[in-house]
Amino acid sequence: MPEISSNLKKMNYAAAANAALARALTERAECVLYGEDVAKPGGVFGVTRNLQTMFGERVFDTPISETAMLGAAVGAAMTGLRPIVEIMFIDFSLVAMDQIVNQAANVRYVSAGTLSAPLTIRTQQGVLPGSCAQHAQNLEALYAHIPGLRVGMPATVQDAYSMLLAGIACDDPTLLIEHRGLYFGAEEEIAIDGPIEAVSGARVRREGDDITLLSWSAMVHTALRAAEALAEEGISVEVLDARWIQPFDWETLFASVAKTGRLLILHEANLTGGFGAEVSAKTNEVLFGKLATPVMRMGLPDVRVPAAKHLQEALLPQQEDIVARVKSMVG
Repeated sequence: MPEISSNLKKMNYAAAANAALARALTERAECVLYGEDVAKPGGVFGVTRNLQTMFGERVFDTPISETAMLGAAVGAAMTGLRPIVEIMFIDFSLVAMDQIVNQAANVRYVSAGTLSAPLTIRTQQGVLPGSCAQHAQNLEALYAHIPGLRVGMPATVQDAYSMLLAGIACDDPTLLIEHRGLYFGAEEEIAIDGPIEAVSGARVRREGDDITLLSWSAMVHTALRAAEALAEEGISVEVLDARWIQPFDWETLFASVAKTGRLLILHEANLTGGFGAEVSAKTNEVLFGKLATPVMRMGLPDVRVPAAKHLQEALLPQQEDIVARVKSMVG
């Protein structure tokens, strides 16, 4: 088996996910990795490249059937394996909703706690030029709604590594939703041999006093750019990266909003029924009377995502849109 280096490594988001998979397959003999074009081609985005060469038949390609992939994963997980299944685009996970929602999420309950389903689903989403209506949906709120599932959305290179390992180690079915727009960004130095973290915990990416910007996945970076621009105008913004939206770190959010008195939630998903609505509702329930302004949300309007870059930019919250909204809230 290949050895895992104890040194810091410099890599991009895609390579970090690859390194996490290599470590899991090295350290856990019960892990298997499979999906469409995962083995010989190395994944549609190259994230699983060379893993079949390293781990042989434990990494394999499947027919084009998300139903079969996830059905097999549930059975394998219940009987001792720890499968990692790649669903090429999150849109295609809808084909296997029965296996994910009715089967995997229910294993503990229907077995009276005698069985679990420690499977990991790796997939990706995100609005990018050319990723039209059937390849650009942001579906995290659908899965966060399901008791028994864990849902993570890494925004940084370190989290692309650490959160994937956390999901694989978790004894509940876990969905890791990567963002395709982050795969080939700048390389960063990350730790690849540390202890495996728990499936939980938000991160304060930038401290501030006037308003909390909460986001997850790629929108975290837009929030950070907006916060930097606002700082030049004397507005202090705290940027919070949710990381895991199920389980959600309410304690860290409420501490931040109690300090700033304002909350703006940013996500790529449609506003109606997006996870931001849940965050808004619960924040108002807990902190009502302590807020300087109502909780606000920014996301896509309720339309299908177009393929053209200029149309996507018109729909997605941009840095200047966030700056304007924050100014209106801070006053």
